[in-house]
Amino acid sequence: MTTSETDQVNGMNEAGESSAARDGGGGADAGAGRALVHEHSPRLDWARHAPEVYKAMVRLDAAARKGLDPVTYELVKIRASQINHCAFCVDMHSKDALAAGESVERIVQLSAWEESKHFYTAKEVAALALTEAITVLTDGFVPDDVYEEAARLYGEEELAQLIAAITTINAWNRFGVSTRMVAGHYKPAAAK
Repeated sequence: MTTSETDQVNGMNEAGESSAARDGGGGADAGAGRALVHEHSPRLDWARHAPEVYKAMVRLDAAARKGLDPVTYELVKIRASQINHCAFCVDMHSKDALAAGESVERIVQLSAWEESKHFYTAKEVAALALTEAITVLTDGFVPDDVYEEAARLYGEEELAQLIAAITTINAWNRFGVSTRMVAGHYKPAAAK
């Protein structure tokens, strides 16, 4: 990853200042007459300081997505990121899903998917339940009923890939949250 690519991911320019600092901290909605809270700076540009780890994560992410429905893959990434409070990843994966044709309605409903299952397919619901169970391991373990429903709807290879994808986004979230990556600056590949 080049310095400029890493800076785009972190919302920084070559001088090391965030776009909020350059824009007066107002953000996209400041023009609507609202004074927004000043944007924080990332704690650490981990991708620049641990480039081999970053490259390994990119390779892991690419391997984990193989064989998965791309829509389900994005829904899983958004939901895990919501649970983990990774604003950077919620921003990135919501934008990627929208760019890929996902509806705003389904993305908005993700935080309450259990009350709005009718927006999703049975396989997506099983993937979301498995995502929550794997992401929130402090509750103990992945419940048998959640695993069995996913296993009923996904073949073993696809289920293994789904578990890998859920595990991978959780790792990305931990990098994003611990280093306080800044949300709001990501542009999907189609929009760059």
